[in-house]
Amino acid sequence: MSESDDQRLRERRAFLARAASVAALSGAAVGGAPRPASAIEARSDAHAFWGAHQAGIATPLQEHVYFATFDLTTTEREDVAQLLRAWTAAAARLTAGETAQPLQAGLQAVADTGHAESPTATYGRGQKFDVGIPAADSGEALDLKPARLSITFGFGVDLFSLKDGKDRFGLAAQRPEALVDLPRFPGDQLIAERTGGDLSIQACADDPQVAFHAVRQLARIAAAVTQIRWVQSGFASLPAPNQAPRNLMGFKDGTNNVSVADPHALAQYVWVGNEGPDWMRGGSYLVARRIRIALEHWDRMKLAFQEQTVGRQKYSNAALGEKSALKPLDLAATDKDGNPVIPENSHVRLAAAASNDGAQILRRPYSYNDGVNFTAERWPPWRQGMEYDAGLFFLAYQRDPRNGFIRIYEKMSRFDMLNQFVTHVGGGLFACPAGAMEGRYIGQSLFEAAARAT
Repeated sequence: MSESDDQRLRERRAFLARAASVAALSGAAVGGAPRPASAIEARSDAHAFWGAHQAGIATPLQEHVYFATFDLTTTEREDVAQLLRAWTAAAARLTAGETAQPLQAGLQAVADTGHAESPTATYGRGQKFDVGIPAADSGEALDLKPARLSITFGFGVDLFSLKDGKDRFGLAAQRPEALVDLPRFPGDQLIAERTGGDLSIQACADDPQVAFHAVRQLARIAAAVTQIRWVQSGFASLPAPNQAPRNLMGFKDGTNNVSVADPHALAQYVWVGNEGPDWMRGGSYLVARRIRIALEHWDRMKLAFQEQTVGRQKYSNAALGEKSALKPLDLAATDKDGNPVIPENSHVRLAAAASNDGAQILRRPYSYNDGVNFTAERWPPWRQGMEYDAGLFFLAYQRDPRNGFIRIYEKMSRFDMLNQFVTHVGGGLFACPAGAMEGRYIGQSLFEAAARAT
């Protein structure tokens, strides 16, 4: 065995030991007794992690998102399963307002690693922590509330793909038919470094530091077997609970969204049913897209043109031709000259279920603002220079992307008037499996199916 192979073997053994320790210390080791519910889990600002569906999909919108994708650097399926065990245990604690692993893990580490010579420090009630090893938690959220944190895990297309003709993790046969490669749409300018990924984590919370902290801790756990591929933060300032936020173009985003309060609509459009493999039933497919908006170009447009482009009145949010935002779109309405009141190439018409054979998706509408960069505009006057790197972080869940996002966007990418202001620059498609019950981990049924097939 070469020195480099020996080093990789030592690192893998250390990762497996640490991942198992995280699960055990969190009281959620697979096959173990369920962890007793703590008082903090009953708090109104904490979302339950365990359940038939993953939180963060039909969960009422929180004000901030931190999204990250990861590439796996391991070649062992056991490592991926062990990582998901550890992530599940840590996520259950984080969403309850606790640290990813108990702070007392430092005490356990002294015994497990044999760091008897490491310096120790005494805190609180005389407990000694090993200060010669990394802390159990980075600490930036220790004094913060759970802030309705939800954590949602997804599996990318590449997790099931072949690499150099070899099935990377023995999961290719378990790939759902609906987990397709997204087509390249007209106008796409996808940046490889902002696209794809083997695994995804979506952390949503009402506090941006809580959302970031959650992903940061999960990334620490995974450091030995993954590397971060891309991340994106976003925000949605809610005027009131359950009201749609305004995007950076000034229009309400998600007015015709699938209602998270309607279980029948969720079952029809969001949750995977019996058509999917066992491990995806009760799950959903996530399309994430980073969409840059040419805000400088948009801001030079007349209000009437903006409203014709979107198909709604900017300030009242009512559909064109209506006085109330509560009235549904009337796509058949015409003016005195017989022209459609809502233009044929307006955004809302092309996105409407009636224009797409009834297709609907569940949007989680977030905006992003990443400062400025040098940009060449796609449309006249083709201005070049430093412009906002800001826009829409599009997150959409659906039962089947072939009958959801792909069907809807195939038409929009060609005809939507909004295309002269927006450019899709990154994203991916992820299979978000069903939720987990205590004593199990996210995606466990997938790995059990793969094991039975080998």
